[in-house]
Amino acid sequence: MPYPSQVQRADLIDKARELIESEGLDRLTLQSLAAAFGIAAPSLYHHFKNKTALLAAVNAATASALVEAMLAAASQASAEDQADPTSALIHMLHGYRMFAHAHPVTYSMVFANTMSALKPDPKTAEALVLPLQEIMARVVGAAKSLPALRGGWALVHGFVMLELAGQFQRGGDLDNAFETAVRTYMDGLRQPE
Repeated sequence: MPYPSQVQRADLIDKARELIESEGLDRLTLQSLAAAFGIAAPSLYHHFKNKTALLAAVNAATASALVEAMLAAASQASAEDQADPTSALIHMLHGYRMFAHAHPVTYSMVFANTMSALKPDPKTAEALVLPLQEIMARVVGAAKSLPALRGGWALVHGFVMLELAGQFQRGGDLDNAFETAVRTYMDGLRQPE
C-alpha cells in the first residue's frame, strides 16, 4: 500500500479518467478513487479540495490529451501529408475523432459541461488550440484562421457527438461520411472570395 504522499496528482487524474470511462461519472467518488490506490479518501484532499476540483483536473487533462492525440495523428502522416497543411489538418481531425471514440465519456465531459468550475482554464485552453490555429492559418491565412478553426471544430465535434449518441441511423459508411464532410469543409475554405 503506498503512502498518500507517494501518490502523484497526475496518477490520480489518470485513474479518475479510467474509472469514469469504465464505470461512469456517477460512480466516481473520492472514496472509489482512493480505494483504487489503497489509500484513505481524506488523503486526496492534499491534491483536490473536492470532487468538482477533481473533475476540473480530469477535464483539463482530457483536453490536453485530445490535442496531443491530434498532433500525434498529424506527425504519423507521411512526410508529404505533413508538408501540406490541409492534409496535416485532416489527419489531426481524424485523430480527434479516434480520441473521442476511445474516451467517449471524458471527451463528452469536456465539451458538454455547463459549470464554469469544470471548464479548463481559458489560458490553458487557448494554449492548447494555438498549434491547431497555426496549421489552419497555413490553409486560410492568419486573418481567417480563428473562424475557420471554430467552424472545423464545430463540424468535427457535432459529427462525433451525433455518432457517439447513435444518431446516424440510416446506415452507410461513417468513416467515409466523416472524410467527405471534412474534405468538403476544407475545400470550401480554399474557395476564393
